[in-house]
Amino acid sequence: MKKTLFLFAFVLSTQTISLAQRTRHFADSIRQAHQIPELSYVVVTGDKVLEIQALGKHSVNLPDTATLSDRFHLGSNTKALTAFLAAKCVEQGKLQWSSRFFDLFPEWKKDSKADYQNITLQELLSHRAHIWPFQGFEDPEIPKFTGNKQQQREAFGKFVLTLNPAANGENQEFRYSNAGYTLAALMLEKATGKTWEQLVEKILNKDLKLNVGFSWPENIKNKDTWGHSMENNQLMAEPCTTSYHIDLTEPSGDLNAKITDYLKFVQKNIQGLQGKDKYLTAKTYQLLHDGAPQYAMGWYNSYENGQSFSTHSGTAGTYFTLVSIDRQKHIGYIIFTNAFHEQVPKGATLLMRKLKATYGK
Repeated sequence: MKKTLFLFAFVLSTQTISLAQRTRHFADSIRQAHQIPELSYVVVTGDKVLEIQALGKHSVNLPDTATLSDRFHLGSNTKALTAFLAAKCVEQGKLQWSSRFFDLFPEWKKDSKADYQNITLQELLSHRAHIWPFQGFEDPEIPKFTGNKQQQREAFGKFVLTLNPAANGENQEFRYSNAGYTLAALMLEKATGKTWEQLVEKILNKDLKLNVGFSWPENIKNKDTWGHSMENNQLMAEPCTTSYHIDLTEPSGDLNAKITDYLKFVQKNIQGLQGKDKYLTAKTYQLLHDGAPQYAMGWYNSYENGQSFSTHSGTAGTYFTLVSIDRQKHIGYIIFTNAFHEQVPKGATLLMRKLKATYGK
């Protein structure tokens, strides 16, 4: 009997390794065909890593080989992390989901548009406050603000609230807004007496040990990933010192992480969706993922072949990340890349389909 069990375990292990090898080969062909210097991916359940790989190189200009210790800029996958911070503050009783922005900032009310009078924390995080998007195109001209990061966020928030409301997106019940997450972060700062950065350090890094970093990965002093953009059909590596303009909307899209740490965050969410209390209550996880149609808080609601998924992509122009959680089968899929051009999302989508077809049967 023992020999039979051992043989079965050996065959199963061999089959798993063979499966991972085939997926890795497919992923690397996608990486090369879609001009992605480095690509990492992982498939997880609530308590297991089913497959994890790091492929390619840090930069088109460097020989450094990809490792699982490499950092990637998360782009808008930061939103789920900021919504998570908000959820902890709500569970601690420092705010409610129904807390109104102007209850915390009554002195701002007179200079703000009346349309925003009753906007709440949950509406900001679910993009239902009609805040101007600030997605890097067709944005109103932003005044130059001074002071530290928190002071500049406050000045930006005051400015945003003087703008006319944005209409919902086409066929959508919401209007995606990076600036809305800045306003939500201001509410957290006011309620806790801590900056958004301090909340990231306390909740995400100290409590959850996710080791997330701010802005782009450090690639000048350390060996790490370089983001890439496309110019004249040529991949261009961007150093972390490059000036770019999402500093006023950092809570919406400006954290970086290793895939080995980010997968722990996804696993916490999977466990919560399984009905387990994991740092947050299961009820809170359900609200974050499915508390509103189309877009809840930090997560899109998407449906594929009758299955419901929590999904999100992210980019600030030089990295691209794609995350999806199967809410029925409780499997998470994460893809990190260090480039952004029109071929990258296509390649990431093909790989995501392959992973779901392989592991989500």
